[in-house]
Amino acid sequence: MVQQTDVLIIGGGVIGCAVARELSRYDVSITVLDRAWDVAEGASKANSGIVHAGYDAVPGTLKAKYNVEGAQMLPALCEELGVPYRQCGALVVGFSEEDRGTLETLLARGEANGVPALRIIGKEELLSLEPHLNPQACCALLVPTSGIVSPYELTFAFADDAALNGVRFRFGAEVKSVERLSDGSFEAKTEHDTWRCRILVNCAGASSADLHNQLSPEKKKIIHRRGQYYLLDRPVSAPFERTIFQCPSAMGKGVLVSPTVHGNVLLGPSAEDIDDPLDTETTQSGLDSVMDRVRLTWPDVSLRTNITNFSGVRAHEEGGDFIIGPVAGSPGAYEATGIESPGLSSAPAIGRALAEMISHEQELVRKERIRPYEKPPIPFREMTPAQQQEALEANPLYGSIICRCEVITEAEIVAAIHRPVPATHIDAVKRRTRAGMGRCQGGFCSPRVASILSRETGIPLTEVTKNGGNSYLLTGTLTENAERSDRT
Repeated sequence: MVQQTDVLIIGGGVIGCAVARELSRYDVSITVLDRAWDVAEGASKANSGIVHAGYDAVPGTLKAKYNVEGAQMLPALCEELGVPYRQCGALVVGFSEEDRGTLETLLARGEANGVPALRIIGKEELLSLEPHLNPQACCALLVPTSGIVSPYELTFAFADDAALNGVRFRFGAEVKSVERLSDGSFEAKTEHDTWRCRILVNCAGASSADLHNQLSPEKKKIIHRRGQYYLLDRPVSAPFERTIFQCPSAMGKGVLVSPTVHGNVLLGPSAEDIDDPLDTETTQSGLDSVMDRVRLTWPDVSLRTNITNFSGVRAHEEGGDFIIGPVAGSPGAYEATGIESPGLSSAPAIGRALAEMISHEQELVRKERIRPYEKPPIPFREMTPAQQQEALEANPLYGSIICRCEVITEAEIVAAIHRPVPATHIDAVKRRTRAGMGRCQGGFCSPRVASILSRETGIPLTEVTKNGGNSYLLTGTLTENAERSDRT
């Protein structure tokens, strides 16, 4: 089937959704396509959640420009959208005089990039700030403006705001090919549909270079770099107040130990180049490499409270920098290619910059009215007793706790299912509400979430999926299976 839209955005990660939100302010039809069954299903959900201040990027690069701009935008933006964010600060820790030289280089870069309040501190101050650090640490770069954010919740907020203002989202729609037609328009083919548009925006993450190379004579190459993580349960007392980095290497910013905005502790990532961009398995060797590095930072680390392991694949363009702007040799096409760390920190600035380029060059007209975004209520678990009582009186479903580990109510799950970009499967509910993200990892609440999804969407319980597509959880009732067994 042939489908028409003015603007076609390929990729529903944090970058694609940031662009969609910005472009939704203009009087054009916009469609976002993604191969997965929700937004934020790629690297946008599987990363460290760090808002990098901008000390690591080489001055003069697009990484430096958009990292610093995006990091400065995020505090106010997260407040506006109701996205968890905390400016906890960071330390880049050195264990030798050679590391001290690396820290001095990072300090000079950060100052050149305009990052405020950076300074190198000695051992005594370092251990007074973070007493659980390895006492062999001798120095560190103190980065007060570094922060942490929920990356998938930021993506959901961008997507919901865009959908409220007319953007369509289509999932399970992997783009197989793109082509610029003789009339200057574009054609993108998925397994089921052909999409035609006059403006194409490539935000396809791991596949961005493949699409770029179909449109441009200037070829690009993505190196797929997998990072594996440990996620620990919320401790009674946080071991570190700040994100703790080791000195970076050519493979990335190194293994970190960091609090998350939800109170967990994150360890990782590893860094391994792989061939398959969809290979997000975790391996014993990869996880062992994480722990070998983590113990240098935190000798007393224990995995007794490990909740889960996960991995994400970042798209490292072999040139080492972001590629943002018009696609060379293909007027009307734009891209954000090779967006790896600090892509999350840069997302608001990249979205704004691409939208400004497109609106100026394509002479887009701003809408007279924008539907305002209404940020969601604070989570039930974070309410005061008086607020909880008030919420319960307004909506009795707040009285039903579905996820015991994270204290998630039925009201919150129902709200997630009816968001502008709705949660349509169990993992989508999990990331919007945290139901299933606690110690039991959904062992208690998943059946109840499935039942609520069935009730609210009208689909049979046997058609509820874990993460879309064919990831069905149930094959029928016990009675149906018993009858089927008797017949065979």
